[in-house]
Amino acid sequence: MRWVVDGNNVFGSRPDGWWNDRPAAQRRLAQRVAEWCRTHDDDVVLVYDAPLHDATAELAGGNLTIVESSRRGRDAADHEIVALLAAMEEDDDTADVRVITSDRGLRHRLPAWAVVWGVGRFRDLIGY
Repeated sequence: MRWVVDGNNVFGSRPDGWWNDRPAAQRRLAQRVAEWCRTHDDDVVLVYDAPLHDATAELAGGNLTIVESSRRGRDAADHEIVALLAAMEEDDDTADVRVITSDRGLRHRLPAWAVVWGVGRFRDLIGY
């Protein structure tokens, strides 16, 4: 199984003051996802809006890939996620892909073969 996680959507789903320190919010989520990744072999891609802080990028490794959107601005990570899924489809590699987001706009842009999990369900799974 592969997981594609809308990182900004996950850390932004709870009003815990993340907007005061976005790099710290990115790192907290990435650290928790990295810890969760140690419990299984599934590939996980955590996608963030640019800019991505270096300390967050350094948490990638093993079965965790952390991706910074290739552009900046509104919904930049969403565009990156759609592009990642398009590449999977082009490679005919669409089996067992879960996308984590509660963003309705992104959900409408996803291919039918992608299984979508809401952010709350994912947060419960990883204990975040």
